[in-house]
Amino acid sequence: MSAARLGFPHLGFGVGLRHAHVAYVLRHQPPVDWFEVITENVLESRGRPRAALDQLAERYPIVLHGISLSIGSTDSLDLDYLNKLKALANDVRARWISDHLCWAGVGGHTTHDLLPLPLDERTLDHVAERVMRVQDIFERPLVLENPSTYVTFTRSTLGECEFLGRLAERTGCGLLLDVNNLYVSARNHGFDARAAMRSLPRDHIVQLHLAGHTDCGTHLVDTHDGPVAELVWDLYADAQAFTGGVSTLVEWDARLPSFERLHAETLRARDRLEGGRQRAASSGTNGTESQGLPHPVTTVTPELEFRDG
Repeated sequence: MSAARLGFPHLGFGVGLRHAHVAYVLRHQPPVDWFEVITENVLESRGRPRAALDQLAERYPIVLHGISLSIGSTDSLDLDYLNKLKALANDVRARWISDHLCWAGVGGHTTHDLLPLPLDERTLDHVAERVMRVQDIFERPLVLENPSTYVTFTRSTLGECEFLGRLAERTGCGLLLDVNNLYVSARNHGFDARAAMRSLPRDHIVQLHLAGHTDCGTHLVDTHDGPVAELVWDLYADAQAFTGGVSTLVEWDARLPSFERLHAETLRARDRLEGGRQRAASSGTNGTESQGLPHPVTTVTPELEFRDG
């Protein structure tokens, strides 16, 4: 098990907590290492969701995972949101706060989606400045995740992992490597997932995500509605070997199984950790290369103007 990174502890193997499972967890207090909670599900609540979170935080380590920070947007940062999030994190002693490398709205309108960015030097400067402002408010490093993507930009000059790596080294932020998202994006756009992963600064990777996806033939979709695919498990083993072992969490958002079934998927991640180390030690390689699938729409041309904020 690796040591703490960026001041964040190695939490072990966690579960993404969803509302349907809260009553079970409170009643049975299962032997889960930690829980990740969707920030927006509890941020404005002063009722049962928040009361349940407070109870859980007394027993389990909690990580807050957001979907509306919109770190890449040209809109001004939402200071009210950030200050409420900081207060919530302090109240529940959140081990860290994470969100996604994306934009989720513009002009005051929210898309309720994690939209990709043109990955170039201009965008890097823009996002880095915003990350440092967020970290100043939080008084702790922010952790950013690679989203799954279905289009790329003709303007992009950097790979996503190269972009994230340079962002982390410039700002000191942490990285949440979503192994399923990396696999989905690699298949959709035809790049080598393992080579991309190796371009990340491993000492900044503090967490891994696992989830299921749907194969639509010409492309994969990150649906979080089933078990982790076998090829994603293989990539996960390599990711754990690459990082030396970091906190891992399984997400499952649709067609939810019983909590026991979800927890079993998490325990499978624990078992794969040792397998990945053994394979890397015996072969000295990172496994086979990922293969790309043709995608009907792979590039769009952006016309964006960044402004202060």
